[in-house]
Amino acid sequence: MKLSLKISLIFAGLATLMAVQPASATPVRFDGSYVGGGVTGGVIESGLPNGERTFGGNITARVALPNTPVSVRGSVLFANTNSAIVPTVTFDQGLSDKTNLYAGAGYSFVQNQGQTSALGNRNSVVLNAGVESEVVKGVVVYGDAKYGLRGYDTGRGALAVGGGVGLKF
Repeated sequence: MKLSLKISLIFAGLATLMAVQPASATPVRFDGSYVGGGVTGGVIESGLPNGERTFGGNITARVALPNTPVSVRGSVLFANTNSAIVPTVTFDQGLSDKTNLYAGAGYSFVQNQGQTSALGNRNSVVLNAGVESEVVKGVVVYGDAKYGLRGYDTGRGALAVGGGVGLKF
């Protein structure tokens, strides 16, 4: 089975698991909005002759939509060679009032097409899954994986894994 199909199936499985709501009258989930920064690395080789991978940082924001399990997110993944802007919409499943699992989809806009970024060297549809948790009042830690479908000119997918620390607003 191709790697991109395997990753798509993993994301679909996570989304299915998250769609099962607990039998509670009041959903329990972390509803905070935040902005943060951290590290990100591209973990799939580009398929280009020099097999480029990237390591850099991220600036990430989450805006929770009140009274819904949906959030709007945006990330900028940057490295010394290129960057990608990745807006996404996610479905959030609370594990507690301080922690969420999330999965969703968006699009990656690569700044310099043809140069490697953490999410490939061309614009692509992105699947996203991760976890976030408020560890102390007003401070959130997050980690996720973003998979750019056909993120490289070669037709291969691109996988970026990252995490960071954010401040609620």
